[in-house]
Amino acid sequence: MRTYQMGRGPNRPVGDVDVFRWDDYEGVTALPFRAMWYQVPAGGQSPEDKHPELELSIVVQGDAAVSVDGREPVDVRTGDAFLLESGERHVVHNRRPDEPLVVFSAYWHDPSEVQHG
Repeated sequence: MRTYQMGRGPNRPVGDVDVFRWDDYEGVTALPFRAMWYQVPAGGQSPEDKHPELELSIVVQGDAAVSVDGREPVDVRTGDAFLLESGERHVVHNRRPDEPLVVFSAYWHDPSEVQHG
């Protein structure tokens, strides 16, 4: 068994959001997915993002509101999860004005879309 602790690996800030990618932790190899924690400051939001991977996120601490493709934000609370499809533009808002939002995300390419040569 291996353990990984948020904040123990290198922080790669993206705007005001602290990002801790599992790729940066020692010993993380050969997983069928990539993963990260990210922390959105109190009252803040993530930069808009869009990527080819599917992304499954779990709110670890706080209350999020997730906007997808410019639609009204959907509330996602501590312990709840949300799945972003490939190519969806998204922004994660921290609804709490007094504490950071912490989210764990695992992401991978949809196997049906991977080209095999």
